[in-house]
Amino acid sequence: MFSILSVGPIPEHIAFIMDGNRRFAKKQHLLEGDGHKAGYESLLSILTYCYELGVKFATVYAFSIENFKRQPEEVQFLMDLMVEKIEDLLREGGIISKYGMRLYFIGNLGLLSEPVQDAAEKAMRATAHNTRAVLLICVAYTSCDEMVHAVQESCQDKSDGPQASRKNGFSSLEESQICNGAEPKSCLCSPLEEGEVEYHVEREADLPIIKIGDVERHMYMSVAPDPDIVIRSSGETRLSNFLLWQTAYSPLYAPAALWPEISVWHLIWVVLDYQRKYSYLQKKRKQS
Repeated sequence: MFSILSVGPIPEHIAFIMDGNRRFAKKQHLLEGDGHKAGYESLLSILTYCYELGVKFATVYAFSIENFKRQPEEVQFLMDLMVEKIEDLLREGGIISKYGMRLYFIGNLGLLSEPVQDAAEKAMRATAHNTRAVLLICVAYTSCDEMVHAVQESCQDKSDGPQASRKNGFSSLEESQICNGAEPKSCLCSPLEEGEVEYHVEREADLPIIKIGDVERHMYMSVAPDPDIVIRSSGETRLSNFLLWQTAYSPLYAPAALWPEISVWHLIWVVLDYQRKYSYLQKKRKQS
C-alpha cells in the first residue's frame, strides 16, 4: 500500500494531537497510567509508518502547559513516564537508530521537572547529528506561550540593536505599567501641543518595527517547516492551543479512534485524502 501512496505527493510534516489515552484506559477497565503506556506504543507504531512512507518530520503534542493543572500525582506520574520513555527511545537498536531520527523537545522546558529537563537535553545532544528523520515532542507547550515567547525575544533583539537607547515617547512611564495597561489615559491620548508634531513624528519613526519574520525566527517550532497535516485522535476537532501559528493552511483530520487505537489505516486514509486535495492546498499556501 505504501508503494501505491508513494506515487503521489507525500506530506513532509505531520503533526499529531495524541488524545484519548485516559478514555482508552477507562474503556478497557485499565489503570489510568496504563492508557498512557498504551499511547506510547501507538506512538512508536505511527512513527514507524510515517518514516516508512517518507514523512520526514513528525510533531506530537505530548504535554500541554495546561496539563500542569491536573492532580499532582498524575502530573508526577507523567513526568516519570516521560523520563522512562525518553531513555527507551535512545536505546541501541530502537526507532531512533533505525531511522536516523533527530529529537527536538519543543516548549517552555524550564517548567518541567529537573529529571525531565536533563533527559530531554541528553536526547537532543545524542541525536543532534541525525538528519534522516525528525521527531518534535511538544512538552510544557501551548501555542499562546510560544507566540508570547517569540514576540518577547523579537523585542529583545530590537532593543539590543542601535535603537536600544532611544525612548519611545512614554519615558515618564515604567515599561511594566505600559505592559499591564496601568498607564494614565492622559499620557497616551492627550492632544499634542503646538510645535510638538514634528518631534513626535520623529520619535515614532525611530521605533523598532517587529515583522512577522522576526517573530517566526523565534518560534519554538522554527526548526521545522509548517505541518502539512494535523491529525487529532478521538474525533475531537479542536486544536487545543497546539501550533496555532503554523497550521493556518493545514487540514485537520479527526478519526474517532482513541490514540491507543490509532492504526496504519487511519494514516493511509489521511494521506490519500491529502493527495486528493493537494493542488488546492498548495494553491492556498501560495496565496498566503
